[in-house]
This record gives sequence, structure tokens and C-alpha cells, in this order.
Amino acid sequence: MRHWTKTISTAVLAGALLAGGVAGGLWTGADRAYAASTAATTSSVINVSGSGEMLVKPDIAYLSIGVQSEGNTAAAAQKANAAKISKVTQLLKEKWSISADDIQTSQFNVQPNYIYNEKEGQKLKGYIANHTLSVKYRNLDKIGQLLDEATNSGANNVDNVQFSVENPSVYEEEAIGKALGNAQSKANAVAKAAKRELGPLVNVTVDGGEAQIFTQRENAMAKSMLDLGSGTEIQSGQVTVKVQVSAQYEMK
Repeated sequence: MRHWTKTISTAVLAGALLAGGVAGGLWTGADRAYAASTAATTSSVINVSGSGEMLVKPDIAYLSIGVQSEGNTAAAAQKANAAKISKVTQLLKEKWSISADDIQTSQFNVQPNYIYNEKEGQKLKGYIANHTLSVKYRNLDKIGQLLDEATNSGANNVDNVQFSVENPSVYEEEAIGKALGNAQSKANAVAKAAKRELGPLVNVTVDGGEAQIFTQRENAMAKSMLDLGSGTEIQSGQVTVKVQVSAQYEMK
């Protein structure tokens, strides 16, 4: 997030002169009238907000790759799952050269698995272990192949693929220009409605640039395509980089 402030120096000078004149009692009536007029002018301001957006091609994907196993005991379910997740993790690191820093456990649990029928009521069937990895991947053209191989290695819970921009600040400058143009258009409309003219920009604050995440659900599609013997195809599309600004204009 970047912030900057620009204040018109004449307004500061007029305020200082006004304060000095009141304290010293040295001004003439004309001086006081001029100072009062200047103060009134600088207090006639318009506060507006503006937004700017850019559609850009994503350069990073966040993959959710998990395994799930069942067992008669919690330990058995966890042991079976540990073997599967280890195989998947090894695949990601060694074959796909994904850094350990880009692989993180996002979910891990072992839960009892109950079944219910009217005769016996609720009965413990066994246990289910889940282990999900959140993976950052930057070669977007090969995501489908990666997911296919992860599934073949034991991953049976591919929840979604999220696309984004790793460094939105690269696109901030153009988005800021659009946001400020949007704010100025609003300020012009306000001044016109008030039968005044728009003065200079007094102050502007940039509320930051962020890339919205585009999510593509993959679980059902990946499974159906694998069943057909074809590779999974992932379309990255575009993501939106958005900037908000708050601006203040003088009004003549």
C-alpha cells in the first residue's frame, strides 16, 4: 500500500497569516477581509473516492491437493494417509521442482466415521484421515499435467485452483491513474452541480493495490477427465488488479 499527500502551500500560508494577525492584532480591516476570504475558499473542498481496475494475465496459481484415507483405527487411517501424502510431496518436490517454501499443510485431521441405521442407531465404522497441501505453482501451462500426476500418485482430494498476480505493485501505476481519473470525474460533477468550478487537487491517498483471486473448481472436472483417459485442461483466464483512492479538491 502506498500513500502520499500533496497540500497547496498558499492555503498553509493563508492560515499562518490569519493566526498571526489574530494573535498580534496588527492587521487592517482590508487584511482581515482578505484572510477571511482565503480561509473560506480553502474550506470549500470536495472529498471523493475513485477506483481503477486492470485485467491482467495471472502469473501464479494456488493449488489445493489433498489425500484422504480410511482405517479401522485412527492410527491406521493416519498411517495410510501419511504414506500417500509423502508420495505426493516427493513428486511435487523432485519431479516438479517445487520449493519446500511453496508447499504448506493447510489442513490435517483424523475423525471418526459413523454410520447410522434405525435398528442399531449410530455406530462407529472406522476413522478418516485428511491431509491437504496448499501449493504455489508458477508454470501455469502445466497445471493440468501436474494435477493428473498428483492424482495418479495418490491425491484424491483436488479441491480447487486459484489464480492471482504475485506482485500487484507492478500494475499499480496505471491502475492509480485510472482511479484518480475516476475521482476527478466525480469531483467535476459535484462542482458543476454546485455551480462552481473545480480547483486544484489538495490531497490524495492511495488505499492500495490488490489482485483479486480467480478460482476454478477442479475436483469433479479432473476426475471426469481422468476417467475418460484424457489430460486435465486448466484455463487461467484473467484476474483484476484494483486500486482505490481518496481525493480532495478545492472548489472555486
